[in-house]
Amino acid sequence: MNHQTIDIDGIQLHYYTQGSGSPIILMHGWGCRASTLQSVANTAALSHTVYNIDFPGFGDTPEPPSVWGVEEYTRLVEKFADRLGLESPALLGHSFGGRVGLLYASRRPVSKLILVDGAGLKPRRSLRYYIKVYSFKAMKRIAPLIYGREGARKRIEAARAKAGSSDYAQASPMMRAILSKVVNEDLRHVLPSIKAPTLLIWGEDDTATPLSDAQLMARRIPDAGLVSFPHCGHYSFLDNPVQFAAVLKSFLSNN
Repeated sequence: MNHQTIDIDGIQLHYYTQGSGSPIILMHGWGCRASTLQSVANTAALSHTVYNIDFPGFGDTPEPPSVWGVEEYTRLVEKFADRLGLESPALLGHSFGGRVGLLYASRRPVSKLILVDGAGLKPRRSLRYYIKVYSFKAMKRIAPLIYGREGARKRIEAARAKAGSSDYAQASPMMRAILSKVVNEDLRHVLPSIKAPTLLIWGEDDTATPLSDAQLMARRIPDAGLVSFPHCGHYSFLDNPVQFAAVLKSFLSNN
């Protein structure tokens, strides 16, 4: 495994390579880094040259200079592939990396696409969620009148971090803004444009990206198949590493 860095538009993108053969780009989930997918990389490296990246804002790669969405992260990976001469690479995306994989594969040649508990569909919102959102909006209007601008900012940020997800609470202000943006992007409109053979691997107990998301993707991506593992959650590749490796190896070796 070789650790390398490439400058793309001023961002020092860190990535790791291993194996030999046709290229596959691995893209980790939110709050993770390239090393999270190391066991996946080891399997993929049996038949492919693996490029396992640290997304901007994660691992050793610095944060983006502005509030990015899925589009900006995808363009970065596209430029990465172009700079390294990776034509029609295979893509594997876990969680947030699945968003990038979906958008990339919808508009550029890809040999194969693997989504592992992948994100990409805007989640259904409960009544409790909307109560929380509109309570925050009311608080943002009223708090400056009571505490002043700076006092209100600190209280709102503390309340948002307490009520939000652990990913949100642990993120920097820049990455919090990016997370708020990307989770509200719905990519279901790009699914019919994906022509590459696509494998969806899912944990049946995944609550972050539920199995119903995978089933919808499998129906709308023209050449897609779904494999799900019982008693596995959002990290199915860690919850069931042996069967995961067998499924991935079979798909990558199948022409």
